[in-house]
Amino acid sequence: MMNKIAIVGTGPTGIYTLLALLKHQTPLSISLYEQSNEAGVGMPYSDEENSRLMLANIASIEIPPITSSYLDWLRQQSVEHLARYGVEHASLHDRQFLPRILLGEYFRDQFLSLVDIASQQGFSIRVHESCQVKDVKATTDGVVIYSDHNDVEHVDLAVIATGHVWPDAQSASRTFFPSPWTGLMEAKIPACRVGILGTSLSAIDAAMAVVVQHGRFVSDDMQGIHFERNEGSEDLRIVLMSRSGILPEADFYCPLPYEPLTVVTADALKQCIADGAAGLLDRVFTLIAKEIALADPDWSKEIALSSLNADSFTDVWFAARKKHDPFRWAAANLEEVERNKRDKHTVAWRYAILRLHEAVQEIVPWLDEEDRERFNNGLARVFIDNYAAIPSQSIRRILALREAGILNIRALGQDYQLRQQEKMTVIHAQGEIHKFDVFIDARGQKALKIKDLPFPSLRDQLQSTNDEIPDVGDDYTLQAPDIVRGRIALAALPWLMHDQPFVQGLTACAEIGHCIAQAISRPATRLRRRLPYYEA
Repeated sequence: MMNKIAIVGTGPTGIYTLLALLKHQTPLSISLYEQSNEAGVGMPYSDEENSRLMLANIASIEIPPITSSYLDWLRQQSVEHLARYGVEHASLHDRQFLPRILLGEYFRDQFLSLVDIASQQGFSIRVHESCQVKDVKATTDGVVIYSDHNDVEHVDLAVIATGHVWPDAQSASRTFFPSPWTGLMEAKIPACRVGILGTSLSAIDAAMAVVVQHGRFVSDDMQGIHFERNEGSEDLRIVLMSRSGILPEADFYCPLPYEPLTVVTADALKQCIADGAAGLLDRVFTLIAKEIALADPDWSKEIALSSLNADSFTDVWFAARKKHDPFRWAAANLEEVERNKRDKHTVAWRYAILRLHEAVQEIVPWLDEEDRERFNNGLARVFIDNYAAIPSQSIRRILALREAGILNIRALGQDYQLRQQEKMTVIHAQGEIHKFDVFIDARGQKALKIKDLPFPSLRDQLQSTNDEIPDVGDDYTLQAPDIVRGRIALAALPWLMHDQPFVQGLTACAEIGHCIAQAISRPATRLRRRLPYYEA
């Protein structure tokens, strides 16, 4: 009898898990559940949740191939089809940032190809579209899946790959959207005062979803763009807001795949951890400083790196952006980044930080409470700012909106108050009052607790441990209580962020899928260190 597996969610993590399972020598019986009407797309790339102006901040060269690379798939598309998304077929290359919806089409095609390949290899595949899984329950015989199609399925392994979790669309109103993916795409936003909480790519994408209703971006002869308003949209004003009021950097050129680190090696970090929690963050920062100094001695001297610590380094990192007007800084950064791309020049200190974040993440579960707070307020912000650099086209667009008199950016400071009223949202910050007719909360995904799981039976089973966060093995299977051990793999990113603060992106999805596929033939070899839960 075939091992039976259920994958709940067919976004990137579900797809890469399926890909890894197809390498299993013995055919499996696999059921895939997708609550939307098309399996294999994923909410971040669905045309129901994104506008054509929203860009994916990952290029083909960074996307783990499935049956083909993203670039090869793009080259197989017609000139006319790509033109619908403003993409020139003749200009395709592996470092482009393209519309999210187009990437969603790639995943859908790849998913369908995997289903065909699975059938050819003797796997039994069932795809349940427009089918929401209502409950998951571990039993002594396996796992029971309950769906809203009134179906009950018994499997040996259930993979929960439900992706990001955003508030339900019913929690949105015509004036307040708790996330950019909570009814915003379907909403008609009038020309009014729009506030957006956040300055990352998600916030910029939210702004794009609004402005596309009130005009269009037009390219000029100098490879720049400007924004033309529609008649009647003169009153549109948008404010992006965050505590610091700074914009992210434009995505920069660097070698891929990453070159290995020299100082901050796995062995060096293991030794730091073995020396105990006391002083761990400072010991690791000493290694970080040596790595940066080795990569870029001139920059290290310029910022007096030898005099900095894990806290003051963060202040230096953001100092230039806090000192200058955000739009002028963004324009200068864009010019530098584009010049470096043309010259294929790597800024060594930026590249060093980019390679450091995944390595340093390994120490997070071992930090004591004080150092964990220092890390979250300091180095974590640096790492996130660095790897979350955004497409150059997004920078061009916000500069065009600024030039058109539509967009502004405001720093709220550390202590601000937000009050949602029936017809407007009011923010009190730094002695000023800001009122918005429409408000969009575009902050990122938060780490979630066991109590937030949408599956009642599984939630009850996990809560019996009296822990707030799931106990997960290195193959992502749940380890406690005994009834769930090895039977359910938790691959939903919001429940993995407590000890992997930088878990994100398609590379992580592929790695998770690979680990889960190994759970079929062997148990977890080690547990991930458990952490207490702290509110962000």
